Amino acid sequence: MVEPIAPPPVSAETMTLNMGPQHPSTHGVLRLILELDGETILRATPDIGFLHTGIEKNAEKLYYSQVIPLTDRIDYLAPLSNNLVFCLAVEKLLKLQIPPRAQWIRVLLTELSRINNHLVWLGTTALEIGAMSVFLYCFREREEVLKIFELCSGQRMMCSYFRIGGLAVEPPLDFYSRVDGFLKMMPARIDDYEDLLTENRIWLGRTKGVGVLSLDDALAYSITGPNLRASGLAYDLRKECPYSGYENFTFDVPSRSEGDCYARYSVRIEELRQSLRIVRQALDGLPEGPIQADAPGVVLPDRDKMKAEMEALIYHFKLVVDGFAPPAGEVYFPIESPKGELGCYLVSDGGPRPWRMRWRGPSLFNVQLLAKLLPGHLLADAVAITASVDFVLGEVDR
Repeated sequence: MVEPIAPPPVSAETMTLNMGPQHPSTHGVLRLILELDGETILRATPDIGFLHTGIEKNAEKLYYSQVIPLTDRIDYLAPLSNNLVFCLAVEKLLKLQIPPRAQWIRVLLTELSRINNHLVWLGTTALEIGAMSVFLYCFREREEVLKIFELCSGQRMMCSYFRIGGLAVEPPLDFYSRVDGFLKMMPARIDDYEDLLTENRIWLGRTKGVGVLSLDDALAYSITGPNLRASGLAYDLRKECPYSGYENFTFDVPSRSEGDCYARYSVRIEELRQSLRIVRQALDGLPEGPIQADAPGVVLPDRDKMKAEMEALIYHFKLVVDGFAPPAGEVYFPIESPKGELGCYLVSDGGPRPWRMRWRGPSLFNVQLLAKLLPGHLLADAVAITASVDFVLGEVDR
């Protein structure tokens, strides 16, 4: 009689698995060191630093105006939000008053940046969970946003369109009709996304009750933005500390209490609708007037004047060659970026270059959440959870 083969003894050892640094669902060059017991995650350690750009240190060698193109690279999905927070911080140092028209155009474009960010988030998250059609649809709509950016700035992604004191140039005439067309088209497209996902059994199974973040943990980890609002706190800097004219706009702050992947999805879907609402108000109520502050020692003179008036030409030459020098001091200015609170801290020593520039980026805090959220879940859930918190590694490794 043949003796049955005994199964191998169950090992008490765990396995360490590297997820990344080159992995589609990590949204950049992120390495997750996962300790597994079978398919269950016991411990997760985010390993960052693969994409270090040195943007903060490089800024100390540049004039204030020259720093603006660097800010685009911090979060390539919200370049105009990065432009805005840096300009607002410098303007706070200078005590500049920005014309209402420039403020409203800034609001319009940064809300389009929020839509751009959320479309990429929704499309890539859906793709990673298996919904390929949503990815194609989101990038179709995102293309319209990029065309609007290109129309006013000449660039699709790294716009560098905002300036200290206002805007680079007046938007072209067809800019307004293009924005209006997008606003008319987009609500039905958001309905399409919801038809595909919101009641989808597979989507619900992969996101409901997965990666639950309690409000207490969110506050302990200094989480802001959609992740905080999905855990029950409707906190939004556009409402709490209005900037750039946001006090003139009517909108709601969506929130949920469940704190899971599905709640984070629901909050961002509603934020798409609220951003469209703000853009419509900005477009319909756009005030007349200049797009730059009246500050000859800071703002470049009008190009037509520069070509016709010697004084304007001299001002232009001096500003480009020598820059401008804000008074000595330090400021911190936060805004509500698509991923959470984005803050710029500047120290001036009275010279034409920042003595110190430091950013408070929400992506770093969102990445740290993974060590809290992943343990106890299956390896397959790591993809959904990692995608749901939303981060960009350029903002982490700056």
